[in-house]
Amino acid sequence: MFPGLNSREGVAVFGTTLYCLRLMNLDRLLSLIGCSILLAAGCSKQPAGNLADAPETVTNYPVRGIIRELPPDGQKVVIKHEEVPGYMPAMTMPFSVRDRALLQGLKIGDTVRFRLRVTQTDGWIDDIRAEPADTSSKPDDNPLTAVNVLPNVPELKPGDPLPDYVLTNHFGRPFHLHDFKGQALAITFIFTRCPFPDFCPRMTDRFRGTYKLLMESGKPDNWKLLSLSFDPQFDTPRVLKEYAEIRNLDLDRWWLASGSFDQIDPLAGHFGLYFGRNLPPAAQNHVLRTVVIDTLSRVQRVFIGNEWTSSELAAELRKAAAPLP
Repeated sequence: MFPGLNSREGVAVFGTTLYCLRLMNLDRLLSLIGCSILLAAGCSKQPAGNLADAPETVTNYPVRGIIRELPPDGQKVVIKHEEVPGYMPAMTMPFSVRDRALLQGLKIGDTVRFRLRVTQTDGWIDDIRAEPADTSSKPDDNPLTAVNVLPNVPELKPGDPLPDYVLTNHFGRPFHLHDFKGQALAITFIFTRCPFPDFCPRMTDRFRGTYKLLMESGKPDNWKLLSLSFDPQFDTPRVLKEYAEIRNLDLDRWWLASGSFDQIDPLAGHFGLYFGRNLPPAAQNHVLRTVVIDTLSRVQRVFIGNEWTSSELAAELRKAAAPLP
């Protein structure tokens, strides 16, 4: 079998050689398996790291409008803007500006073009450029088409009683605001078609966070959330119910509602929100207010804008729900 060896020695050598080859192959196999495991682990970790570090996708929209306000903080500008095709109707609303220098030299009444930048959770504007004065091509700036300021509707402050109004909930059932007496109530104003992440979607997200905090603590138990739409022509009870169901909202704790403008207008007007009677959101002046009402239907606090947190709202509801001395 092997030159110079008898058959018994050859068999022994052959067996030894085969055994060594098997050991070599086993080592190689184990090495290959080890490498495969390491590669698999590396591959499984790498995408997760990339996804976590990846920036949010930004969608850009060119927009045109008229400056209505320039708040002194230099971080926002209120613009009556034209329709953003495929994204948002025309409206008057404040926009965040990350670079204050972009507002230098601008004044109220200027017609501007700007870039609206939107992610899933945030929105802001940049590339703001004033257009030369040209009234023939100026966007409609008739304030009468933007708001409906009602006479004899007082501004309400903390401690003031909230008048009673009749609204319609997501089940199509009418109810009175005073039906919530004995409970703390948070009211925010939205419309379901609002896409801008800083506005209605953020109010809904903050309400969701507040709901979670209060449910986890278990105390107090006498509280409700109310998202009130100012777009009753579109936001019917069926639409509101679908909006809630898609988001898995607890409709025992969190109501959605709308109503006729003779109820919505004065209710919103108490807190500095002015909507046009029978006007769609395209003609509205959209600002943000969230109101906390105590167990005696008195104003506890008014949150202005969108900078408040779920923790702050939950804390205010706890105060509003506490037994009165």
